[in-house]
Amino acid sequence: MNVRNIQRSLKKLGFEPGPIDGIWGRRTANAVEAFQEEHGLPLTGLVDPRTERHLISLAGKESNDASLVWFEEAERLRNTKEFAGDPNNPVIMDWADDLDIHYPGDDVAWCGLFVGHCVAATLPKEPLPNNPLGARQWLKFGKKVEPEPGAILVFWRGSRNGWKGHVGFYEAEDSKAFHVLGGNQSDKVCTTRIAKSRLLGARWPASALVLNGGPVAGTADGELSTDEA
Repeated sequence: MNVRNIQRSLKKLGFEPGPIDGIWGRRTANAVEAFQEEHGLPLTGLVDPRTERHLISLAGKESNDASLVWFEEAERLRNTKEFAGDPNNPVIMDWADDLDIHYPGDDVAWCGLFVGHCVAATLPKEPLPNNPLGARQWLKFGKKVEPEPGAILVFWRGSRNGWKGHVGFYEAEDSKAFHVLGGNQSDKVCTTRIAKSRLLGARWPASALVLNGGPVAGTADGELSTDEA
């Protein structure tokens, strides 16, 4: 996907996407929706195939599908780390401020906050679950799907029947584990292997087209994560 080309096309056509920086944010999503409204397209705020065709036709530029913008945002934030002790990482604290969530500090589990930021920053009209800090609350988000790239995966921690959990994004899988791009994994945003037996469910934004991309094969390197908090 190439968000920068989409932004250039929108700007050429008189729709203001913000800086041409390749980052899918609210201003870019709003510009896409304004373009869709003017041209009688479904108001999704996403560059679906029909919107893409219109952009290419009118702007004369190649514009790539941006249907996994939330996952691209997660990738952009790879290696974001919590700070040991005080102070807190202001990047992580800003996520909570943007979501109007009371969040005492980055020593509190922030996997759900990370997923909430990635969704809200790129799909501003997508409803988040109540208490997005609670990993298992994401089982109520969007729609149910089979695991595939970009899907939100929810896992149990401690006990399947308990309340603890973990949430992140599907990146790939091997025979035993899902490769999860998530926050609060070794105190940072990174990819880790989580046993498939711990999966509670996979979810997808209700406003986004399910791509049905199927599994992506990954190598079974590294230890399995057992406790992501």
